[in-house]
Amino acid sequence: MKKNKPKYRQIIDAAVIVIAENGYHQAQVSKIAKQAGVADGTIYLYFKNKEDILISLFQDKMGHFVEIIEGKIAGKENAAEKLLMMVETHFRILSDDEHLAIVTQLELRQSNKELRHKINTILKGYLGLVDKILIDGKKSGEFSSSLDVRMARQMIFGTMDETATTWVMNDQKYDLPALAGTVHQLLINGCKSN
Repeated sequence: MKKNKPKYRQIIDAAVIVIAENGYHQAQVSKIAKQAGVADGTIYLYFKNKEDILISLFQDKMGHFVEIIEGKIAGKENAAEKLLMMVETHFRILSDDEHLAIVTQLELRQSNKELRHKINTILKGYLGLVDKILIDGKKSGEFSSSLDVRMARQMIFGTMDETATTWVMNDQKYDLPALAGTVHQLLINGCKSN
């Protein structure tokens, strides 16, 4: 499997840096190859084209997000705690990797319709985690029994996403993970029974 090979990892990690520093449209495959320390042709052994690199990068990084968040929420008892861990972890991962934050919050947005469709498909795993937390919260009575899970999921993901994007647009000048508690409180208030 190509994804387990060291060069695949090198190319993905290099692509994050090159796309963050140059923008997706200016990020030539040759720049990614140079950053990865491989020959230009080597990239085509792993990826069809630059779009394939972007999709693979997002798939890889979102898979990592889901894995880490699943690990963090595994030991938590209630849905509110799980949601807090999700928000904190989401913000921490982005805060720890400024290049990844730029790519996920800005560069993935400027894509064509077909690319956006592929990105939305990849997001399904992450959104499924949000759904699970919401459904658990409804079952336990922490969240309103009439909570619209789909609407709440959009609210939660949209709030986290917009908070992270604003942070990137402000040159990551402040502590993103420090906002997790405030964001969590707003989200929890939106999910509880009145």
